[in-house]
Amino acid sequence: MAPPTFAVSEEKNRWLRDKMAELGVSEADLEETFVRSSGAGGQHVNKTATCVQIRHRPTGIEVKCMKDRSQSVNRFLARREILERIERLNKGESPRDVRVEKLRKQKARRKRRATTKYDPEKDNQQ
Repeated sequence: MAPPTFAVSEEKNRWLRDKMAELGVSEADLEETFVRSSGAGGQHVNKTATCVQIRHRPTGIEVKCMKDRSQSVNRFLARREILERIERLNKGESPRDVRVEKLRKQKARRKRRATTKYDPEKDNQQ
C-alpha cells in the first residue's frame, strides 16, 4: 500500500516518505483516529474532525495534532512529530533528557533577553 499524500508540498511529502523508510516505520504500524477539535470556532468546530491522533503500535508513542484547520496538514504534522520522537528514542534520549534540555535552553534564552533588555550601559547613555 502506497503512503498517502498530504496537502503540503511534494518536497515535504517526499521527505516524509524517505524519513519513514529510513526509520523503518510503515503505514501499517500507525493507528490513526480523528477527533473533533476543541476551542473557538463554534458550529464549524463541532461538525469537522480536524484533530488527528496517531499511535505507533510497536513503540506505543502517541501524538495528537490540531495545529491547523486542515485535517490533511494535521495528518502530516502528526506523522512528522511521531518520526521525531522515534528518532530520539533510537538515539537513546529519554523523555526526561528531552525535557531537561528544553528547560536548559529556555533558561538560557530568558537570561539572554534579560541582559539585552536591561543593559545598564545603555541606560547611562540616555
